[in-house]
Amino acid sequence: MPTKSSTQTLKVASWNINSVRARAEIVERFLTEHQPDVLCLQETKVVNDSFPEGLFRRLGYNHMMLNGQRMHHGVAIISKLPMRDEDRLDWQANGEARHIGVRLENGLRIENVYVPAGGDEPDRSVNPKFGQKLDFIQRMIDWSGRLDGSTLLLGDFNVAPLECDVWSHKQLLNVVSHTPVEVELLTALQNSHNWVDLGRRFVPAPERLYTWWSYRALDWAKSDRGRRLDHMWMSPDVATAAVGHQVIEGARSWTRPSDHAPLITEFAF
Repeated sequence: MPTKSSTQTLKVASWNINSVRARAEIVERFLTEHQPDVLCLQETKVVNDSFPEGLFRRLGYNHMMLNGQRMHHGVAIISKLPMRDEDRLDWQANGEARHIGVRLENGLRIENVYVPAGGDEPDRSVNPKFGQKLDFIQRMIDWSGRLDGSTLLLGDFNVAPLECDVWSHKQLLNVVSHTPVEVELLTALQNSHNWVDLGRRFVPAPERLYTWWSYRALDWAKSDRGRRLDHMWMSPDVATAAVGHQVIEGARSWTRPSDHAPLITEFAF
């Protein structure tokens, strides 16, 4: 990492875009308005050969690491800065494209992950998707516990861990994304590397902090039945390098929006 005498700034964004080609217009708007150095996307829903590279190159993002899949899942890291040492891990052990990791030239690793949603029924005996989600997070725990080095772990974790991370803790206790077993596993993941939750570092609980609002709401902003499903976690050795964090809620109202809002963290190394 850079020394104090050679301070570098870095702006990293994360966004579950729910199809990068279908939402190219708002991706371009986001990049133009907020100018992140690195953009991590989840649920790109496109194979690598069909990824819209031209959109990003036109805006100065000439470095791309892709892990795509047709019509489903898919993750990508797009950057103005060179990247290397890409890795694609299969924590669900079924070939789905849900992770990509890279290293920046300053030594920081960025791990971009899209955790499975888990279906509707929070019971693995009747809903295999829920079991796959739990197994995915457990494999992440095993991986995280062996990590060595400065790392930014981010993406759509599909779990809202704190009571204040959902619009109604009582009503969502048995709803996938906020069940006790999911929260327990995500807490174990955080503890496995002593990850610092940057969202809650800058917006301490119990302050309101959501990143997702269902398409089912006629007026998402008025009902505000949000959940904090998207996260940015930092290795404890470099967590103090984070100097700002925000959720761009307004993007949820843009033309043909994703149901997730983008997150941005700024760093000074």
